[in-house]
Amino acid sequence: MEKKTTIYDIAKKLEITAATVSRALNNNPKISEATRKLVNDTAKEMNYEQNTLALALKSGKSYNVGVIVPRIDSNFFASVIRGIEEELYPKGYHVIICQTHDQEDLEIANINSLLNAQVDGILMSISNAKLETTEHFHKLLNKRVPLIFFDRKKDIPGVSSVTIDDFKGGYDATQHLINQGCKRIAHLSNNREILIFKNRYLGYRQAIIDNGLEFDESLVIETMSKVLEGRKTTKILLAMDNPPDAIFSSSDFTALGAIEEIKEQGLKIPNDISVIGFSNEPFTRFMELSITSVDQSPVEMGRITAQVFLEEVGNGKKIKTQKQVVLTPELIVRKSSLKSEVLSN
Repeated sequence: MEKKTTIYDIAKKLEITAATVSRALNNNPKISEATRKLVNDTAKEMNYEQNTLALALKSGKSYNVGVIVPRIDSNFFASVIRGIEEELYPKGYHVIICQTHDQEDLEIANINSLLNAQVDGILMSISNAKLETTEHFHKLLNKRVPLIFFDRKKDIPGVSSVTIDDFKGGYDATQHLINQGCKRIAHLSNNREILIFKNRYLGYRQAIIDNGLEFDESLVIETMSKVLEGRKTTKILLAMDNPPDAIFSSSDFTALGAIEEIKEQGLKIPNDISVIGFSNEPFTRFMELSITSVDQSPVEMGRITAQVFLEEVGNGKKIKTQKQVVLTPELIVRKSSLKSEVLSN
């Protein structure tokens, strides 16, 4: 059996102390960049493998961070994860990704699994369930494991979060439709027990009220963020005696379903009915009828979430500094909401 290279072997070859080698491999700030590079290059050349378990036991850190999202098959959550990884990997952390499929039992199971894996923190967007319990969150706090919410959050004392101003996103989208001459605007919402969807709805409602239009609760329908659900709910709206002349959806996928149903019924977008989505998924700009949407800056959200985590763990010490970071959304205007007379100007 081939003998494994140790830090003592590297030290002997470079004629430096084993302590210096150890510090260089662990990015100790007291070690110069030149020495750090020399040690790392030599370690690679000698096929040295660091004992991560021993390192974790010595430092009290696993250098693993759990990331929990409702689903990974959306550009938004994939982009947030990318931002988190870009920020944490250079600091020596590895990311363990879990998804809940919007089921609370899976959310609880994921948290327990990550705790068993002794992660240094959990960054998460809560499930779309009704969240009848918050015990699993308090379990993390009791164990002094940093918990950072991003996008979807629960208001829990001592827990930091990174979100966008969903109220502004909903308000700006609705105001844009009103500026286009729309007067009867429907809203395809999602579970409003989740703050992001509640705030998008509140922004939509406030824009209607501020512009002196009649707010009609029958034009608000809660639905899941799926294309098929968008088609179903739009069919209901179009069957009304007084159907809407615009739809603001809290999801791009639901907006896409709405567009499919509107086209199926022979109506023109945006002249007969305008549509706006939320999240700025890639397909919104590549379609022949590009979709107006609210951009959430997901990569930036991921990076800032990771930065908040790094601030909390500090220099190896879990220093609690609760933060509520709120990013500004941007309305990306495209064909699905611009009336033809506006486009011709």
